[in-house]
Amino acid sequence: MQEKGNISIHTENIFPIIKKFLYSDHEIFLRELVSNAVDATQKIKRLSSLGQYQGELGDLKVEVSFDEEKKTLTISDKGLGMTGEEIKKYINQIAFSGATEFVEKFKDAKDANELIGKFGLGFYSAFMVADQVEIQTLSFQEGAEPARWICDGSTEFEITDGTRTERGTDIILHINKESEEFLSKHRLQEILDKYCRFLPVPIKFGTKTESEPDGEDEEGKPKYTSVEVDNIINNPNPIWTKAPADLTDQDYLDFYKELYPFSEDPLFWIHLNVDYPFNLTGVLYFPKVKNDFDFQKNKIKLFSRQVFITDEVKDIVPEFLMLLHGVIDSPDIPLNVSRSFLQADSNVKKINSYITKKVADKLAELFKKDRKSFEEKWGDIGVFVKYGMISEEKFYDKAKDFALLSNTKKEHYTLEEYKSKVSALQTDKDGNLVYLYTIDAAKQDAFIQSANKKDYDVLEMNSPIDNHFINQLEQKLEKTSLKRVDSDVVDKLIKKDDTPPHVLSEEQTTKVKDIFEKAINKANMKVEIESLNPDELPVSVTQDEFMRRMKDMAQMGGGMSFYGALPENFKVAVNGNHALVNRILQTENEEEQGQLAKQAFDLALLSQGMLTGADLTEFVKRSVQLI
Repeated sequence: MQEKGNISIHTENIFPIIKKFLYSDHEIFLRELVSNAVDATQKIKRLSSLGQYQGELGDLKVEVSFDEEKKTLTISDKGLGMTGEEIKKYINQIAFSGATEFVEKFKDAKDANELIGKFGLGFYSAFMVADQVEIQTLSFQEGAEPARWICDGSTEFEITDGTRTERGTDIILHINKESEEFLSKHRLQEILDKYCRFLPVPIKFGTKTESEPDGEDEEGKPKYTSVEVDNIINNPNPIWTKAPADLTDQDYLDFYKELYPFSEDPLFWIHLNVDYPFNLTGVLYFPKVKNDFDFQKNKIKLFSRQVFITDEVKDIVPEFLMLLHGVIDSPDIPLNVSRSFLQADSNVKKINSYITKKVADKLAELFKKDRKSFEEKWGDIGVFVKYGMISEEKFYDKAKDFALLSNTKKEHYTLEEYKSKVSALQTDKDGNLVYLYTIDAAKQDAFIQSANKKDYDVLEMNSPIDNHFINQLEQKLEKTSLKRVDSDVVDKLIKKDDTPPHVLSEEQTTKVKDIFEKAINKANMKVEIESLNPDELPVSVTQDEFMRRMKDMAQMGGGMSFYGALPENFKVAVNGNHALVNRILQTENEEEQGQLAKQAFDLALLSQGMLTGADLTEFVKRSVQLI
C-alpha cells in the first residue's frame, strides 16, 4: 500500500496557525496525544466487554518514551489501532474539513484551549513541537494490515505499509530544534504529572528502581535487592471515581496527601457525585486556613474524564469556595475549554449552583450532628461561611441557621440565639438592638471591661472578612447595628434614658475642656466633656465607628480609597464625673493641672496601644515624677 496526497484545504497552511496561537501552551500537546491513546485503549476494552472483539487484550498500558539522540518522542498504545482508510478519514479529512471556518473564527484567538480540540486539532497539536509526525498503527479488525502515515507540517502527507506487528498505535514525533526541552526526562515527567496523573489507564514512562525482599542474612535479618520496574506515573483509580460507601476516612486523607504532600490534614471533605442534569464527580476538602485570607487559588483541579484541564476554576466553583482544595471531574465540561466558553456554558452555571448547595448542606449536617465539633472548627471555617454569606444570597439563606457569632468568653451563638441573648440589655432608648464587638480583645480590654460591668456582651470580630460581614449583618438584621467597643464611651454606645447627672457647672466644663486641649495640643484629637458613671475611666480615646470602618475597608481594598486617604481623627472623652477631674479643678497650679490632664490622656492612649516613641518615653518620665 502506498499513497501520496494533499490535505484538502482552501486557505493558508493550517500548521503555522497552530504553532503561532498555541505556542504559549505548547506543553499540552503531550496531554492531547496521551489522552487519545487512553481513549483508544478504553474503546478496545469496551468492545471486548461487548463481545465485539474476541482477541486477547494483553497489557493495556500506554507508554511514553523518548530518544535524545534521534530526537524522537513516542506515545504508544495497544488500543483500537487504525486502518489506512481510517487514517485518511480521521487524520486528514476531519482535521481539515472545517479549515476555512476555523481560520476565520480563530484568527484573533488568544487562548490555546480555544483552538485545540476544534476540528480534530488535538492530534495536530503535535506540530507545535515536531518538524515531522509519524503514525505506525495496526487495527484490531481481523485481517487488517499495518499502516504508516507521515507528514512534515505542510499540506502533504504520505501513507504506506507500516511495520507494527501488534494491535495499537505509535505516534512518533521528530522534535524540532526549538522544542528540545521535551527530550528531557525531568520535563516530560513534570508534564505527565501535571496532566496525566489520574488517567484511567496505566501510563508507563521509563523504569524506576525499587527494593524487594530477598530472603534473610546470616543473622536472620531481611535482605533486600534492587529491581527495575515500570515507572507508572498515574493512579488510574482515584477516589472520586469510587462510591463513598466503599471509602474510609483514611482513604480520603491519603488522597489529600497525594494531592498536597506538605499540607496539614483537612478539617473534613465533601464527596460530589451527581449524574443529572449533568455529570459531576469529585472531592472537595476544607483545609485549615485560620484567618489567612490570602487566596491560595489554583488548589482545586478541574478534570474531564480524569484528564487534567486547569486549576483556574473561578467560573465553576463559587468565588467564596476558592480556598477549598480537591478535584472536580465532569465530562460535560469539554476537555478543551476557553474562559469565555466556561463563563457562558449553562452546565458550568448549574455546576456552580450545585456545589454551593452541596457545601451548604454539608455544613448544616455537621452543625446538626455534632455542634460541639462544629464550634471547635469554626475558627477555620468561619472565613468560608462569612464570605459565602456576603457573596451569595442563596448561600446566606442556608447559612444563617448555622453561622456562628463568637464572644470574648469563647461562647458561640447562631444569629437567632444571639439576638435572644442580648436583646433585653442591649436595646437602646429608640428600640434599636446594638451588638458590641472587638477586633483585638487584648488591646481593647479596658473598653470590654467597661461593657461587661453593665452586663453587655462583646463579640470577637477579628477575621479579615469581618468588616464586610458586619455591614451585611446590619443590612439583614432588623433594627440592629454593630459598634466597635472602643468607638465611643460605653454609655454612648448604647444610649439609655438613665444617663448619670452632670456634676460640673457650665463654667467648670469650659475650664476642664480648655485644660485638656492645651495639655494634649493635637489637632486630630477633639476633646468633649461627658457625663459618665464616676467608676468609668477619666479619659477615653475613641474613633467614630463609621469613619474607622470605612478606613479599615479601604485598607482591604474595598473600594473605599477616598476614606483611606483622610487623616486619622479621634474623640477624647473626658469623664466630667470622675474624681480626677475634680482634683484638676481644685489644683491652682496650671502646670500641675496640665500634667494631670496629659497623664490621664496618655493612659487612655496607652490602653489603646497608641502611645509610642517619644510620647511613651515622656509618659514614663512623668509617671516617675508623679509617684
